[in-house]
Amino acid sequence: MQFPVWQPVRTLIAGILVVIFALPSNSAAQIHVVSPGELQKETLAASQARGRNLQTVTQFLSSERAQKTLKSAHIDPTQVKAAVSTLSDEELAHLASRSAKAQADFAAGRLEDRDLLLIIVAIAALVLVIVAVR
Repeated sequence: MQFPVWQPVRTLIAGILVVIFALPSNSAAQIHVVSPGELQKETLAASQARGRNLQTVTQFLSSERAQKTLKSAHIDPTQVKAAVSTLSDEELAHLASRSAKAQADFAAGRLEDRDLLLIIVAIAALVLVIVAVR
């Protein structure tokens, strides 16, 4: 009986392949760079920040002065408010900071009615343009 030289090599390779495929491969996949808890916490923080920004812009556009300004500029306030919710997080954060600054400046007396009216119309126009471009 003849014993080929390659038979032990083939047996060794077959054994290695059996061991590789028999071991669970998901053990390496369970090692994460970011834990699921941290990912969930960051997602929640981003969602809360978006909610605050949306509320800031909506409150600014819902003020009596803003409503009158939008109507006098022939811009539908409900359309602007609906369009605000479609903005990206970055755009919404930028608008919220500008809205908060405008409200604070007006309350402190650094802005006149005319300036606030221009800001309101500019924000409404910006929102409508961003939504129209998409």
